[in-house]
Amino acid sequence: MATVAVVTSSPPFAEGGHLVMARELVRALRESGHTAGLIVTPQNRFGQQGTAYLAAWCTDVGLAHEEQPIDKVISLRFPAYAVQHPHHVLWLNHTMREYYDLWDRFQAHLSWKGRIKERARRALIHRADAYCFKRMEKRFVISATVQARLQQWGGIQSSVLYPPPPAREYRCDSYEPYIFAVSRLAPLKRFDLLLRALAEPVATGIRCVIAGEGAELPALVQLRARLGLQDRVEFAGRLTDAEMVGHLARCRAVAFVPWNEDYGFVTVEAFACAKPVVTVTDSGGPAELVKDGVSGYVTEPIPEALAVGLRDVMADRTRAIRMGEAGHATAAAMTWASAVEILLR
Repeated sequence: MATVAVVTSSPPFAEGGHLVMARELVRALRESGHTAGLIVTPQNRFGQQGTAYLAAWCTDVGLAHEEQPIDKVISLRFPAYAVQHPHHVLWLNHTMREYYDLWDRFQAHLSWKGRIKERARRALIHRADAYCFKRMEKRFVISATVQARLQQWGGIQSSVLYPPPPAREYRCDSYEPYIFAVSRLAPLKRFDLLLRALAEPVATGIRCVIAGEGAELPALVQLRARLGLQDRVEFAGRLTDAEMVGHLARCRAVAFVPWNEDYGFVTVEAFACAKPVVTVTDSGGPAELVKDGVSGYVTEPIPEALAVGLRDVMADRTRAIRMGEAGHATAAAMTWASAVEILLR
């Protein structure tokens, strides 16, 4: 049995899928008989990312408590993967996306001076990442979407290892006539696309519960009013894990339509509750996991097409059940024990 350090980074007070994955991996390692612990290095604000990389680089991951040698390190995201260890395995969530696939969106709002400054920082981060990745013993990524980014920027080779659903009390109680959607309310999650789809004539009458919190909530509430969806769309706010699983257990289907998502636990958690998922072709990780017409629908990322997918999954309860069962089989084949075996092999 090995002593393993799981290393990730996080902004102060943040919660999200990156920490869920890190904690689940530690739990799985311990259940497999290994000694494991979580190390969280800082992820500083823009302009101070260099010091965050330096902090990770200087973090001692060679010895654990009471001088116990750490046999292996598994790092998950930037800039935590800058830590130094001779047996270092990467299971990448994502790099600093603003300097990679989100660069065009990010720099479009900068002044000319800001662009010059951020281009210099971007070049340094690219160089630092390439150096870190090439020193890894093994490189895994959480989706083919992340794999393609590594290949595009730097020609870095990696293997896809999808994270299983987090350990929760998943169940399927019913297939009630409503769509459930849950995530952080941020622009990249595209809840505005979901609302516009629900306003399409073919989606008339479909109810939806949207859970989560974030800066986009006021704009989404205004959009709901403009589209006349107040009677059909509920914003449920932040839910406990038990409340979220309760909705997954009762809803007819789950809608998850982010743009170029790294992975998104929402998809596999819906599958774990035997619910089909409606997503879109450019959603990244979700579109990799959902088989169109089998475990859900993968539509074009426009309101008219998404509305048809929502209509079809709501119109035929028997088909929704059959799709949910297919998704459940997908999730059941993904286990944390097998992920640990692959990572430590």
